[in-house]
Amino acid sequence: MQNKVSHCSIFPPDLSALTLHILAMAFMFCDHLWATLAGDAWWLTGIGRLAFPMFAFFLVEGFFHTHDRKKYCMRLLLLAILSELPINLMYSGLLFYPFHQNVIWTLLTGFLCIWAIDTLRKKCPVWLWIPSILLLSAVGYVLATLLMFDYYGEGVLTVIVFYLFHGKNWWQLAGQFAGLYWINVMLLAGMQIPLQLFGHAFEISEQGLALLCLPLLWCYHGRQGAHSRKIQIACYAFYPVHMLVLGILSKLIFS
Repeated sequence: MQNKVSHCSIFPPDLSALTLHILAMAFMFCDHLWATLAGDAWWLTGIGRLAFPMFAFFLVEGFFHTHDRKKYCMRLLLLAILSELPINLMYSGLLFYPFHQNVIWTLLTGFLCIWAIDTLRKKCPVWLWIPSILLLSAVGYVLATLLMFDYYGEGVLTVIVFYLFHGKNWWQLAGQFAGLYWINVMLLAGMQIPLQLFGHAFEISEQGLALLCLPLLWCYHGRQGAHSRKIQIACYAFYPVHMLVLGILSKLIFS
């Protein structure tokens, strides 16, 4: 209990899991709205950069707290299958589009990677466990990239970063920041946004805006917030349903 109070003193707001999930869904909706109906509003995709790390964070939270990891995987697998048609319609207007798979496949791959890493950590000496992290990270990265999962291999690495630096100690928060900086600014990079400040021109990485989610996540101290079966189903259903709606609207408006 004392440990939890000390965390709250550093990050006064106490955001619940439900609040953060709603924020992550809103950020994701902004990104998908930009990808379908509002392509000129680039700031929408900037906001959307915050979404995936938040989902990756709570995937890791679920990994540590679920009572049945196999059932967790099966729920992800079912959601990934159900989300394929909606994402195909949203990005291509086609029922079948093999060049961009939905992000649930990325999260599922990340979950399987950290499950394997966690199993080896409990059974193997450190000298063997550390190379296993590198090997499993490489396997997950290559698999997600070759199969064209959303966020590619970098998405799997994001899940692994949150697993390796799970907690609220200063070195764990620093590890989360460093890991997300490396993944988003160094690996993904993306478009550079030109800015001017005090007469000086410079650029920032649009993908680097993903790091802005960290202060929000650091204000989470384990409080779940309102929770029921209906809320859980609604959170799962939001992903395929909103893509289906945006895909249909996009096809009707631009066809």
